[in-house]
Amino acid sequence: MEYESFIELVKKRRTSWVFKPDPIPDDLIEKTIDAARYSPSGFNSQPWEFVVIKEQELRDKIRDIFAKHLPSQGVKPGMKDPMGFITAPVLIILYGDPRVRPFAPPPVQQSDENWLSVLTSSLAISYQYMHLAAASLGLATRWVSAIKAPPIEHEVKALLGIPEEFITYDMTALGTTDFITSEKKMRPLSEVIHYGLCNKSEFRTDDEVKAYFSEGYSIGNAPSKTS
Repeated sequence: MEYESFIELVKKRRTSWVFKPDPIPDDLIEKTIDAARYSPSGFNSQPWEFVVIKEQELRDKIRDIFAKHLPSQGVKPGMKDPMGFITAPVLIILYGDPRVRPFAPPPVQQSDENWLSVLTSSLAISYQYMHLAAASLGLATRWVSAIKAPPIEHEVKALLGIPEEFITYDMTALGTTDFITSEKKMRPLSEVIHYGLCNKSEFRTDDEVKAYFSEGYSIGNAPSKTS
């Protein structure tokens, strides 16, 4: 793949808040996950487990678990799509298996901080590969990080039969969409790249950081319109 094609794919991957109910063929789901399993992982541990939820009944139960524990976000049982993932025909939850830890190099195995850093990085890379693969297949995705909230995590694991010791990384909503995102605000390359020895003056001031979030700031993923 040429760089130009790759960068277009990267730009194409955006977060969707609205999904069509159309089912997604199993081969596309498997291609999305197959790409993710080729991502690098600490000491090639491949600690990932991907749990795919397609059944409407299970997706409804997960929705209701969210509704019970996140009332402050306006999530209520039976609402159509208050969090931008409920109408997605497929949910994929990424779990990490901690049983790989004893096989890690000693500096990783013996330090909780190092171990969690390696595990989290491994899962994060795999997760991003999955989103890029989905974009290449013309599918839409959404990160649903609230799956990690302790009461939600516990109930979803119990619902799906997931070992309690597994570590929840994140949940992906997967489907097709006609959702149109707003223009994504990007910091210029010249502002974020630095070479060699650096000086504090090269980096943003506190005021400039605040300005980024206050002056016409947009996450680039907020609902705009559908067509």
